[in-house]
Amino acid sequence: MATELQSLLLKYWGYCSFRPLQEDIIRSVMEGRDTLALLPTGGGKSLCYQVPGIAMDGLCIVISPLIALMKDQVQALKNKGIKAAGIYHGLSKPEIDNAVDNCVYGDVKFLYMSPERLATDLIRSRLEKMQVNLLAVDEAHCISQWGYDFRPPYIRIAEIRSIIPGTPVLALTATATKNVIADIREKLQFRNDRVFQKSFERKNLAYVVFNEEDKLKRLLKVCTSIKGTGVVYVRNRKRTREIADWLAERTISAGHYHAGLTSQERDARQDAWMKERTRVIVSTNAFGMGIDKPNVRFVVHMDLPDSPEAYFQEAGRAGRDGRKSFAILLYNRSDIIDLRRFHERSYPPLAEVKKIYNSLGNYFQLAIGSGKDQSMPFDLVDFSRTYNFDPLIVFNALGFLEREGYLAVSEALANPSRMMFMVNKEELYRFQVASPHYEPFIKILLRSYTGLFTEFTKIREADIAKRGGMPVPTAKKMLTDLHNMNILHYNAQNETPVVVFIRERVAGTDLTISKEVYKERKRFARKRMQAMVDYSVSSTKCRSLFLLSYFGETSALPCGQCDVCLNKNKAGVSSIEFDQLIETIKSMIMNEKLTLEQLVERSDISLSENKILSVIRYLKDNRIITEDSNRTLQWSK
Repeated sequence: MATELQSLLLKYWGYCSFRPLQEDIIRSVMEGRDTLALLPTGGGKSLCYQVPGIAMDGLCIVISPLIALMKDQVQALKNKGIKAAGIYHGLSKPEIDNAVDNCVYGDVKFLYMSPERLATDLIRSRLEKMQVNLLAVDEAHCISQWGYDFRPPYIRIAEIRSIIPGTPVLALTATATKNVIADIREKLQFRNDRVFQKSFERKNLAYVVFNEEDKLKRLLKVCTSIKGTGVVYVRNRKRTREIADWLAERTISAGHYHAGLTSQERDARQDAWMKERTRVIVSTNAFGMGIDKPNVRFVVHMDLPDSPEAYFQEAGRAGRDGRKSFAILLYNRSDIIDLRRFHERSYPPLAEVKKIYNSLGNYFQLAIGSGKDQSMPFDLVDFSRTYNFDPLIVFNALGFLEREGYLAVSEALANPSRMMFMVNKEELYRFQVASPHYEPFIKILLRSYTGLFTEFTKIREADIAKRGGMPVPTAKKMLTDLHNMNILHYNAQNETPVVVFIRERVAGTDLTISKEVYKERKRFARKRMQAMVDYSVSSTKCRSLFLLSYFGETSALPCGQCDVCLNKNKAGVSSIEFDQLIETIKSMIMNEKLTLEQLVERSDISLSENKILSVIRYLKDNRIITEDSNRTLQWSK
């Protein structure tokens, strides 16, 4: 098996060997075992299901909440000559039907879809006709209500196990605490399972925190002192452009990126950064998912993230090539106030949530009991203005309704125009003979694209118009006419945000949201937020150890390269003195039971008591020494 797997790895990805744990995970699922893989960002999670998905007969279903990532991976597989399909919000019913038919009757190897789509009757009724070799659940932490990105539709994934009995499940995540790990295994109904966990420690990544009033000045210093490409994260879309322009004025090549840009703008900016025509990209958290750029030398956060999970994932995009890189967080006291205010506004009063839900139904003119699985273009600003809501409150209310499983909200989708002939070749030929006005146009389509009779194909109206020597509006009208005559199915490019009602619309008074669940989720979100604040303000605990302990790793040593570790001699202890004192303290604790007071008294090294205490405090903060119930010191490393 090893030779076969390595041959596939070399053939499709050009790698000669697997990364640590990848082959073990692949073997586990190929043996039919449910498997949980915890790999840090950039750890090669996708290969863990793509390789066995190719190696085994049948179809691999991949569940993901990230539309952009699904689309990127489907295209990447197609580029390798591997048949793949994706089902997500923004596709028409004929497109979804066609994709499902190709999975049932064709030779599609990978089907990507959101958990909401997996729960639909259409998918469930066709699943038993598919030969499913593996169910891969990406971003598996979304299944846990104790996770930072809980999504109720994930809980329903396990319901399909009875439809595909014997099919192993592979759950993958880069961020999960012990409670979340246990939740994943329970909610996915794991049996005969194995858990593979690679340490979240990034030895090449130096975590640095600056309490900084003048953040731009510090950012400029980072950009000038650290060579290579970087990512700068901010919360506000407007700030992405302001900061990028500010850097550009100071000769730092920078671009900006956020979900409000058109797909062409996003693609152009991403491409410029990937190919290093632009050195720094200033972005909201819309940037980064699925982008595999190994040589990012620094990631700077200008605002406090909501949680250590979010920070760890975004910061982890630096240094994937294993070379020294930096994860830098800039904050000040006002940021902590803003973060707490943002947390409160993220949980609007339940009465307001119900009011917004009811207004949303009216906005789309949906009758009570209707709307299930319908995708509708949504303009948040127009909706907020129409019903006199605060747009931020609406945004957060929609997020809560999404987490409760009532609806799904997508950002503006970069969906290019697509088409497929709805008639076979013989029927099309007869139509061309009978309709000479359309014959030249149809010939242009047939010469320009392949696969038009079997799958929806991306098209560019501008290219078609150029080849036909006609204006673009004329090309669009011809496509629309042929669509209306049922000769082809044409979906024009759509970049409008979409709202999908997962359930039929209910009356606002019937909206069921448990107050207890609401309070509990808010409490856990506050706990994660406070952990992020604690990480920021801590000046004595190794940054790497702080993050590792948050995710349940307790055996790592201080990194030696974060700002805390580098400043461990602030009390005037040199590196030589520090190392010498550590050896002395270790020897004393290992040979005799001592309290803190006794240790200080018996330390005969020629240092002041303050210096000795500062080193002991560092050792305690980093769990190198601990105290038992009798206040006796223990060496724990």
